[in-house]
Amino acid sequence: MDSFNLIPVMDEGLGNSTYLLDLGDGRALVMDPERDLRQVRAEASRRGLSIAYAVETHLHADFISGVAELAAVEGATVLAPEVGPRSFAHTGLADGQRVDMGRFTLQALHTPGHSPEHLSYLLLDGGDLAGIFTGGSLMVGTAGRTDLVSPDMTVPLARAQYRSLQRLMEFPDSTPVWPTHGAGSFCSAGGSRERITTIGTERATNPLLQLEGEDAFVDALLGSLGTFPDYFLRLGEINKAGPAILHGEPRLMPLSAAALGTLIADGAQVIDARRPANYAAGHVPGSLSIPFRPAFATWLGWLATPDRPVVIVRSPEGTGNVALLEPGDMIDRLQEGDTVLDIRQSGEYAAGHVPGAVNIELGYLADNLAAVPKGPVIVMCGHGERAMGGASILAGSGRTGIAVFNGGPGDWARAAGSDVETSPDLATAG
Repeated sequence: MDSFNLIPVMDEGLGNSTYLLDLGDGRALVMDPERDLRQVRAEASRRGLSIAYAVETHLHADFISGVAELAAVEGATVLAPEVGPRSFAHTGLADGQRVDMGRFTLQALHTPGHSPEHLSYLLLDGGDLAGIFTGGSLMVGTAGRTDLVSPDMTVPLARAQYRSLQRLMEFPDSTPVWPTHGAGSFCSAGGSRERITTIGTERATNPLLQLEGEDAFVDALLGSLGTFPDYFLRLGEINKAGPAILHGEPRLMPLSAAALGTLIADGAQVIDARRPANYAAGHVPGSLSIPFRPAFATWLGWLATPDRPVVIVRSPEGTGNVALLEPGDMIDRLQEGDTVLDIRQSGEYAAGHVPGAVNIELGYLADNLAAVPKGPVIVMCGHGERAMGGASILAGSGRTGIAVFNGGPGDWARAAGSDVETSPDLATAG
């Protein structure tokens, strides 16, 4: 079996890997593409490949799929699980079905768990097993979470996930494994920073595969689940229908101050994508701080109101301010009685936080403003970027006396000569 060319295209912000496979005859297959197809198209163009197949392992909850766009613009054939019908042309596959692609053959393997319809795909090269695309089933050091469909399906899907992983363990140790979700993805139940693995490596090191029996697996998997953005509950239906076809890269037009004022009056929400320090120095009143970085799309989807137009601010002008604190300033403010609001996820908070800090996750802050302590508040996360988003939510609700710590718990501990506080019981509970 000759070597073949498989190119992972990673989105660090969403924690996902799309795969581009050179089929060897000028055509390519794309596995689990996101809506933003610029990287995939660039990789294909660089190699002189046309995208012939766009394949999905499951109906994605964490991003809008790009398969409909590839079908409409590139003429790609969409392959997807036959369950969970889509409203656009596609070929539905069931367990064991094969699609011949010349040198390569793709064989569907039903691996429910992350979703009921989930398929993994065996890649056969000249009839020999070359590897497995496992999507949201087996991942590096973990498995896909099972609580994204509905609460009453969480445990049954966790049991299905156990059986799916046992089925995957029937393949040889040397078999390459190519998951879609990885580090940084809310679809992943913990896991490693690595993106690809082998059956043998997972058999030997994956904590979920070291447990005795289905019940222990289910308890461990469910105990590892943290929170996830509420837009996950909406994207499945969007991916069933297929998003609007863009045909090209959309352009954002600059706005004058007068036009911005009109849009705000008509209900638009302002997203300030500048660095936290710029936002702290001055910003449009009521704007939401979401710094432009790899995780921008996730936090935009989580914090912005879905049915309101969005205006993005990137210029330095603005009004309003939030105090940005360095470690020494924070120590002084704590001595004066300020309260720390830690807006990280519960697992991060449990691993180490400033003693006495109140934990309300950023994604749930807007709905829990009454739980924020009265008086001056210092908002913090791991470095300051999420914290500025939390401060903007508080400021938008009318709160004053807000400051943001420019750092994380470790920075405070080093400056104060103290230890962070941990919450082992909370960490265990996930």
